[in-house]
Amino acid sequence: MLKAVMKGIFIGLLFYSRVHAQEILDQIVAVVDDKIILQSELTQFTTQTAFQLGLNPQRDQEKFNQLREQALENLINQKVLLTKAQEDSITVDERQIDQALDERMKTIVQQLGSEQKAEEYFGQPMRKIRRTFRTDIEEQLLVRNLQQKKMRDLKVSRREVEQFYNTYKDSLPMIEASVKLSHVLLNIQAGDEAVQAAREKIESIQKRIQESEDFAKLAGEFSEDPGSSKRGGELGLIQRGDFVREFEEAAFALEPDQVSEIVRTQFGFHIIKLIERRGEKINVRHVLMRVPTAAGDEQRTREKAEQIRSDIVAGKSTFAEAAKKFSNDQTTNEKGGDLGWFEAEQLQVAAFREAARTLDPGEISEPLKTEFGYHLLRLDEKREARKLSLTEDADRLQEMALNQKAELEFRKWIESLKQQMYVRVVEGS
Repeated sequence: MLKAVMKGIFIGLLFYSRVHAQEILDQIVAVVDDKIILQSELTQFTTQTAFQLGLNPQRDQEKFNQLREQALENLINQKVLLTKAQEDSITVDERQIDQALDERMKTIVQQLGSEQKAEEYFGQPMRKIRRTFRTDIEEQLLVRNLQQKKMRDLKVSRREVEQFYNTYKDSLPMIEASVKLSHVLLNIQAGDEAVQAAREKIESIQKRIQESEDFAKLAGEFSEDPGSSKRGGELGLIQRGDFVREFEEAAFALEPDQVSEIVRTQFGFHIIKLIERRGEKINVRHVLMRVPTAAGDEQRTREKAEQIRSDIVAGKSTFAEAAKKFSNDQTTNEKGGDLGWFEAEQLQVAAFREAARTLDPGEISEPLKTEFGYHLLRLDEKREARKLSLTEDADRLQEMALNQKAELEFRKWIESLKQQMYVRVVEGS
């Protein structure tokens, strides 16, 4: 319920990286009890914040200096909260730290492109980067648990919600125009000859694995997954929902070092090897053999989509029946193709965004091609942009009022904590 507060500035600042700390004799810029804030920490945090805001330190020196003052205050608040968390014996589960660290490392590698590029960017091997971020994450989780303990009983009354609305109603954000969509997805399937050729290739690799050849070496040499082949087919820690159903069912059924049979998914044929299981996550290697499609396969898929649409329009089938019978989207087909509500202008797929603008409620698009195949898209409902209302948006307004109250209470609490601790900013910092 206090989601906005928990993701606020006091939590976010704990994710800054110390990896780039200057290798010089640091100046102390502030002291909080037995904790110090170094010049390198302040510079790094300010620079990272400026980058996130699109601020150029060279061109906007004055704004950067103002940002630096805010950054110092935030870092002091961080140390205050961390000191309080330690005084109150707040703890963090080691597994929780490991899971958060794995997610953080996964995000870094995805953003930079590979582990090698991450090591080049930070100038350190991955094990040292992990060690540095582990400390930051542990502190972040300590403070988060402290915040949750402090704010868990905070509530707002109906009267407070009404006061919040009446005070801010002219500046509250609009409810943007939104659409409810359903779709039928047809993946472009390869012909029988291409399928057979790919299967023969993967069977030859399977035989070599069964003859005890090194799985990682074979994956690096033959796998057609460019994202993992350079790492010997290793995908890193995954959880249920990260991959398609057929792959996950096979992968999660394995024991460490066990190798699966050949698995067919929409991406091709896989052989999977489980490296380790960590809680509800697993780390696997795989070899992928794709099944290439031809122009005739695409044409056949489009014609099938057109026929399905004609049958729905003619009343021979309902849209929900068609989705259940034909759609390759396994997350929506059993729900009749229901995709849910979206802000109209925030739809990520351009073809969907354009169709949502032009379709009338209940209307079905012509086949739309995306990277996933051909879609039939139906506009189920449309809501125009409007202002927030006490009657229609009571839950949302209650959450906004609660978040504001929590933020004010939290800031007052930090100030009271500062009065109980030794806090000093070093002159000239």
